[in-house]
Amino acid sequence: MPNIMSAKKRVRGNKKKEVVNTFVTSSMKTAIKKFEKSVKDGNVEEASNRLNIAVQRIDKAVSSGLVHKNKAARLKSRLTKSKNAME
Repeated sequence: MPNIMSAKKRVRGNKKKEVVNTFVTSSMKTAIKKFEKSVKDGNVEEASNRLNIAVQRIDKAVSSGLVHKNKAARLKSRLTKSKNAME
């Protein structure tokens, strides 16, 4: 446990940031899994909607610095390829 006041503040701030970061990354992963499930089920319209949501969540994670931009590009490319293969 820190003794210095600024270190205590950092601990409090880091806890708050951890909650937000966890929410953003988990919502991104959930959106990707939901999209993959709709692709597996063969529902084209639902997959299209879920792809848009997944891309938005990935972009949000990139903008907050949780995911590297190259990883985001790779994820979006793979998801788009799997959607296009359905059609």
